[in-house]
Amino acid sequence: MLSLVLAPCLIYAALLLAKIALALRRGAPPGASTEAPVTTVLQPILGGDPALSEVLERNLLALPQCRFVWLLDTDDAVGRAVAEQLRERHAAVAITCLECPPAPAGHNPKMHKLAIAAAQVATPHLVVLDDDTELPAASLAALLAALETSDLATGLPCYLDDGRFASRLLAQFVDNNAALTYLPLLNFWPPPSINGMGYALRLDALARMGGFAPLTRQLTDDLAVATQLQRCGGRIHQSTAPLFVRTSVRDLRHYAQLLHRWFLFALLLMQCQKPAVRASIVLLHGLPPLLLWTALIAAVCAMQPAALIAVAALLLLRSLGLRGVQRHFTGAPRHAFVASLLAELLQPLHALQALLQRRIRWRTRHYHVRANDDFEPVP
Repeated sequence: MLSLVLAPCLIYAALLLAKIALALRRGAPPGASTEAPVTTVLQPILGGDPALSEVLERNLLALPQCRFVWLLDTDDAVGRAVAEQLRERHAAVAITCLECPPAPAGHNPKMHKLAIAAAQVATPHLVVLDDDTELPAASLAALLAALETSDLATGLPCYLDDGRFASRLLAQFVDNNAALTYLPLLNFWPPPSINGMGYALRLDALARMGGFAPLTRQLTDDLAVATQLQRCGGRIHQSTAPLFVRTSVRDLRHYAQLLHRWFLFALLLMQCQKPAVRASIVLLHGLPPLLLWTALIAAVCAMQPAALIAVAALLLLRSLGLRGVQRHFTGAPRHAFVASLLAELLQPLHALQALLQRRIRWRTRHYHVRANDDFEPVP
């Protein structure tokens, strides 16, 4: 029975240390920058999140030299009200509120808005930024600097929880996995996708892609942009620049809805990867939670001091490793032991739900998903 504890502990530890070493090879986050270059920031906005106004305002304060184009739905009274209040409050910042008609059935609402807004860009590059994402000046400077040798540059998401347990659970899931998911594979292959929460894109590269319009029927906008750009010979740079995300997670049900959507998107990503890339993703990210479950269950069944010590040592190594990675890439350790452990143990359940349930909720919208280019709104 002791071997059933030691084997998964050792394999988990080896995979964790390998991921950390591979991630650290990608370098450190950008240093402090007082001002980033001028660019156009496209932000699709949807009202409903209590933190919406605060997050949008933080970007205005951090990047007052940029031109913001806020993409609003004509039927979203809450989002339009927030935008108008902020535009009046920050009259010195260049803010354009662009009202967009509803996306047709089978079209991605975010890509639908971006396709309309592309004509508003007059700078050599643009930034696509989600409405729950804060972009520090240093991160923007790093993304735009990367465009000197690449066509698209994206950063690492870092979640900021609001103190509620469901929010902390979500933050731990993202902050545990962001650097260790995006960075290690770069040592072997180009990025399979991008972080759609925030990325910078050269305007001439967008033109070669045919704009955003050809991508409006793709549900996962980040995968659609990455795939189309690489088809056109474009180069993606995965930066270590942090992007800080604030999403109000109401309760555990809301948390489960978010993770269900993300894991379904991850399955769509896996379906279009080469077998070697697929296998490496499963090895580095799919196997560890199962190993952790195996070690914990075997230790409880064995009830031997050596088994409990082995699991305790593994959990200590895990905590120290995650704290070190978070400190290195985001400037501070963000590890919460219980929530972090629970977030990892829940991952197989989220994956199973994504395999079995193809209906997702995306804020106020519901979709039935058959494939990345085959989805429809449902009541």
